Amino acid sequence: MARKLPPVAPNRDEPQWRVWTAPAALVSGFILGQFAYLVVAVIGQGRHQSLNHPGPAVSIAGNVVYDLSFVAAALYFARLQGRVRAADFGYRRTALGLGAGGFVAGGAAYYVFSALYTLLLHLHSATKLPDQLGANRSTAALVAVAAFVCVIAPICEELFFRGFLFGTLRRLRITIARRSAGTWTAAILTGILFGAAHIGSEPVPQLVQLAFLGFVLCLIRWRTGSLYPCMALHSFNNSLALGVIQHWSPGATLALTTGSMLAIGVLTGPLSGFRARSCPT
Repeated sequence: MARKLPPVAPNRDEPQWRVWTAPAALVSGFILGQFAYLVVAVIGQGRHQSLNHPGPAVSIAGNVVYDLSFVAAALYFARLQGRVRAADFGYRRTALGLGAGGFVAGGAAYYVFSALYTLLLHLHSATKLPDQLGANRSTAALVAVAAFVCVIAPICEELFFRGFLFGTLRRLRITIARRSAGTWTAAILTGILFGAAHIGSEPVPQLVQLAFLGFVLCLIRWRTGSLYPCMALHSFNNSLALGVIQHWSPGATLALTTGSMLAIGVLTGPLSGFRARSCPT
């Protein structure tokens, strides 16, 4: 008779969200995001812009509401189960050394993987998102694209993927050789979904790189217990990519990186001290 394994104890920062809410939020966020983007596009059409070829304002606004739709879905399904606490999403203060170590180690792993992957496959394609958003149309459009890509997207995507999706999927009770594998499984699944979320805005070969980045960000979230190093690395990567695509000087790219991280800190830092009240179910 097979011996029944003891239940796996939850991690200290593991939210008590049911596993079914992960796919429910993913599907809901996608549907809501498509609808919200369509609404923005229709409004833009009323301002004499084509649905097939929208201007920068419509493209950027559409992508912002699309990302916010996933945030709304995560908050909705989290609230269904009682109370919404910022700490459950990873808005926790972490030791500077631990956070910096996670940032450096995760970044090094990702860039080494990307370099080897690019070399082996002889890749030369770059992200298409800045051009799709109209970054080259005007200075105002470029500033708006930088704000979205380097500040808004890292905040929204980290909240949903590493804060909610990874946090929920960690509750999968999977054991391999009598050891818990739920966290690793959650990191792999979240990484794959993170890469798939960029279909259309990134060349297909680069989706593998983004999936690996999503996996690495999950490990950073797990090891540091905080979402802040994840947002920092996400923002750093996007800022660096944008600077390279735009052929900016190292100084300009550094200024974008620093400014973006500071903006993320100002916008999300107060959440680390947030104490939510219980919500009626």
